[in-house]
Amino acid sequence: MRIARAECQLVEIPFHLSGSGIGIMPTAWHTLEFALVRVEDELGHVGWGEGFGYSTIDATKAIVDRLILPTLIGQVVDDIPAWNRRTQRQLHMFGRYGITIFAISAVDMALWDLAAKRANVPLSRLISDGERRTQIPFYASLVRYADRDLVVTACRHVLDAGFGSIKLHEIDISHIAACRAAIGPGPDLCADVNCAWSADFVEAHRAELMRIELDWLEEPVFPPEDFEALAGLRGKGLRIGAGENWCTARQFDQALAAGAVDLLQPSVTKVGGVSEFLSVIDRARTAGATVMPHSPYFGPGFFASLQIAAARPDIPALEYNFVQPHAWLADIESLRRGSLITVPDRPGLGFEPDPDVLRRYGRRLGERHEAARP
Repeated sequence: MRIARAECQLVEIPFHLSGSGIGIMPTAWHTLEFALVRVEDELGHVGWGEGFGYSTIDATKAIVDRLILPTLIGQVVDDIPAWNRRTQRQLHMFGRYGITIFAISAVDMALWDLAAKRANVPLSRLISDGERRTQIPFYASLVRYADRDLVVTACRHVLDAGFGSIKLHEIDISHIAACRAAIGPGPDLCADVNCAWSADFVEAHRAELMRIELDWLEEPVFPPEDFEALAGLRGKGLRIGAGENWCTARQFDQALAAGAVDLLQPSVTKVGGVSEFLSVIDRARTAGATVMPHSPYFGPGFFASLQIAAARPDIPALEYNFVQPHAWLADIESLRRGSLITVPDRPGLGFEPDPDVLRRYGRRLGERHEAARP
């Protein structure tokens, strides 16, 4: 396929939040930010991709605009993983991981969307080696409230919305315990502490964590690639997950070699796109490991994760960011019935952005949308 046109645009959509929004990141988080890549081939097919967002999307866009698109436009791309590897080599001096890989993830994803549309099949069919699922289980993932009453209330809202599994981002064990007491013993509960603890802290509080009956503990130590420390926490009755902040299949190879985690958690917008994501899944299958992906938030990355999970039935569930945006970039809620989301059967990822939302919430480099537009 020959790439005729390509561009990267920024979109920022506020979401309602009862808390301060301060906790996981050093500044308040109350907007969903997207670095959207749009590629078009010589036949007029359009593919969409997404690089990791939050407050990094201006930098992600800069890498896409200045280092990737100038050589992509006019190029024939028939082997997307080969294009990915070649681009990683070309850009390695700008950093092997982080922003560089986020930008490559966005373009790689758009190319896979484009390839599936050219083949006139959903991405899941293009990459499947067997039976495909039509619905994918999701668990609800909460923001960090750092407030016992707010997070307990949020857990009740999750159950009311039809989800049976919850992921917290609280770092106060008493808040995590309060959530378990509020929801009872039935629903699955896990906690992602975003590297806020240490191996010593986990061991000192293991008995408390075991009483809470967590399904898994995610990213318990810093740095997230301390595979030795992660491995030391395993095998004692508490499953350990990590991988959202690992980039490329190489870091997952290192984690598997170290026996670092029970659950591998790649994010398609951060790991290197669909190409690297599929490599991680293949390596996990060979090693007998479970992949429980980190799922991006309501853009092409969400739909790419959905399509990949449809084609890889050994992925148990995906993550649903339980916030209420002021507008939906693409139609997701109509696909959801409780904790199940139907996989779109149209060609490509199934992502079609709402043009009015693109217009209303699109922004320029350096601009911020702190509140909803009228």
